[in-house]
Amino acid sequence: MRKQFLEKKLKRLNSKLESLKKRAMNSEDAAEVRSLTEQLEELNEEIVEVREELDAIENETESRDAIPEDATPVNTKVLGSFKKEERSEGITESMEYRSAFKAYLQNGTPIPAEFRSTISADDTSAAIPMTVMNEVINTVRKRYGNLYSKVRKMSVPGGVEIPIGSLEASFKWIADDTVSPRQKLNKLAKVSFGYHTAEIRIAQTFLSQILTVSAFEAELSRVIAIAYLKAMDQAIVNGSGNGAPLGILNDARVTNNVTMTASAMSDWTKWRKNFFASLPLGYRGGEFIFAASTVDAYLETMADSNNNPIFRQATGLEVNDGDAQNPNGRFFGREISLVEPDILPDFDSANANDVIGIYWQPEEYAVNENFGFTMRRYFDEETNEWVDKALTVVDGKILNPTGFYLIKKG
Repeated sequence: MRKQFLEKKLKRLNSKLESLKKRAMNSEDAAEVRSLTEQLEELNEEIVEVREELDAIENETESRDAIPEDATPVNTKVLGSFKKEERSEGITESMEYRSAFKAYLQNGTPIPAEFRSTISADDTSAAIPMTVMNEVINTVRKRYGNLYSKVRKMSVPGGVEIPIGSLEASFKWIADDTVSPRQKLNKLAKVSFGYHTAEIRIAQTFLSQILTVSAFEAELSRVIAIAYLKAMDQAIVNGSGNGAPLGILNDARVTNNVTMTASAMSDWTKWRKNFFASLPLGYRGGEFIFAASTVDAYLETMADSNNNPIFRQATGLEVNDGDAQNPNGRFFGREISLVEPDILPDFDSANANDVIGIYWQPEEYAVNENFGFTMRRYFDEETNEWVDKALTVVDGKILNPTGFYLIKKG
């Protein structure tokens, strides 16, 4: 039967999941850890799909076997039922819970006890319905934050150490007279992720204006996704690491610095001599982060001695700053992520030695997350109003800082 087949498959997938987790935790090869992490993500998705199918089969069976209260027995058979059991979805997907969730956020109506016992929520919190969470995830996938879209996404337990170094060895010709010493395995650097709680506060006046359940859920998911993406872009660059992700600018392991004066910023030869000439080949496939105004004022104003624009010919600079969905571009063949001055200051407003640009390897920054949000409601005595906020746990930090360069104002 289909159910038995799925149960065996789920058991097999869980066994494989545990095996891959152990390999990832014990591996000291950075490339292998990345590969295993990708396999774990795919395996988790497959496990979720199998569980959802098993739940659907179970609910369908219960619905088919149940005898409605208004059914009429005739010769031991059931006839004439006008009630239809339609709950084949998970508890937080049911319309009953979705309506209760809406009432909880808008009016403070406690989640009914029948739901609290199932989802382990108390009178002051509620699990976000799966319909909302699925839409949040879809929105995040379609409308990525400018930086968040490019970093590595992980879902590993907090405290697990991940090796980020690389093995080194030397080549030796067999016939050479010099005897090669035995190669030693260098001790690898490791990073681990913590459990940092983040919140997204939502105005009660906004929630109280949404009338239908579907409209309420659509707006709620949109607001959560946009707030999350904005916060993550800010954290990737400026996160303090104290109860929050550790941002690039606050990571003491990032020691590569390049200083550019105002005149050098607008001179393509200085970019070649001061920056690219010192960049190792292995990290030349990175990307830039600049404030949009820095690009406007300095990179797009490159000109020859006759004041003719040369930024395209000399650097291949192309910027899509008029495109609201993808306001980025390319500089010397590398992607540029344009950000607002609250993430990176523009050159003119920055002080001497301030970081005005970043060159990075996006895949070497990892965000460890689990898209599980819990909504809490409380009364703010200072403002005399009810506040609804979504809570989640997330962390982020650089895995390997070698390919990160801070571009400072000279």
